[in-house]
Amino acid sequence: MIDLFIRNKILFFFLGACLTGASAFSQDSLITVTAERGDGILSLLRKQGVDPYESFDDFVALNMTNLRDSVHLYAGRKYVIPAADLDTVEVVPSIKKQTTQIKKIEGKAFPIFGKKHEIVLSKSERLKGNVYYLVSGHGGPDPGAMAIYGGKSISEDEYAYDITLRLGKELLSHGATVYIIIRDENDGIRDERILEMDRDEVAYPDKTIPLNQVARLKQRVQIVNELYRRNRGKYQRLIVTHVDSRSKGQNIDVFFYHHEKSKNGKKLAESIHKTFQEKYRKYQPNRSYSGTFEDRTSLYLVKKTHPAMTFIEVGNIRNKKDQRRILDPDNRQALAKWISEGVLLDYED
Repeated sequence: MIDLFIRNKILFFFLGACLTGASAFSQDSLITVTAERGDGILSLLRKQGVDPYESFDDFVALNMTNLRDSVHLYAGRKYVIPAADLDTVEVVPSIKKQTTQIKKIEGKAFPIFGKKHEIVLSKSERLKGNVYYLVSGHGGPDPGAMAIYGGKSISEDEYAYDITLRLGKELLSHGATVYIIIRDENDGIRDERILEMDRDEVAYPDKTIPLNQVARLKQRVQIVNELYRRNRGKYQRLIVTHVDSRSKGQNIDVFFYHHEKSKNGKKLAESIHKTFQEKYRKYQPNRSYSGTFEDRTSLYLVKKTHPAMTFIEVGNIRNKKDQRRILDPDNRQALAKWISEGVLLDYED
């Protein structure tokens, strides 16, 4: 789906060990594990051999009352692991209650997501035929907004890029065609809190990113508009992801911009905004969501690009609360998942 990516069809067979008694993954005997210091939802699920991205929502639903801010684990507490959706096959009927579990998974490899995350499994074809252009803010010679966390520098471009990659993978899993406009072939999706800074990002497909700010923006506009022309007649949308920089004391929620004259752009921004409102009501009922969606045609990419689009600011990189939102890989995954659900809502509504 992503142009110029290596497309490999990969067949996996997960062969579980023989189990005594009822299947450990049956709905009647869900596994309970104790979270250790440093565990996140993704790492905890991986330790149990469960696909963390397929099971993320189920895990949250099962453990909602035992999570901090709906996404963080408490060390020392017990958590229920969702049942894996496995086909159970009786291998040796004559041996008392002995079973083997086999799961056959078919997917495609997209190396830009990195070794650990390159396989994209098909969830649906709900976005089949749709084209999405994903632009993460800054990159190359421009790191964007910066801050210090734990004595180390962190930069906007690295976190916006990681969220963008996770979003791209979600959209691909629903059959979309995805163009990652700002790209770093070395990084991939990363699960660390501190994302090391570099300057080797390029613009699609492999163009050097200019140092001059206006030249950088013009380059992105030209790339997106040329791809838009090539895909004329298809359903096309553009999503731009940034991390804001404000005073340290200013905590902001995720908010969205669109072109004032674009009904489709407004609808896209509104759909994602609505999804975030619903997620906050569900997972953080004691906390109001103050993120907004509004027109801001003064932004260069909003004004000059042709596809209907939304421009997303995911937080204030200098604020401690907002830093938790972007530094925690579970949070970055949740952001990407929620944005993708808003995209689905936009298309299907």
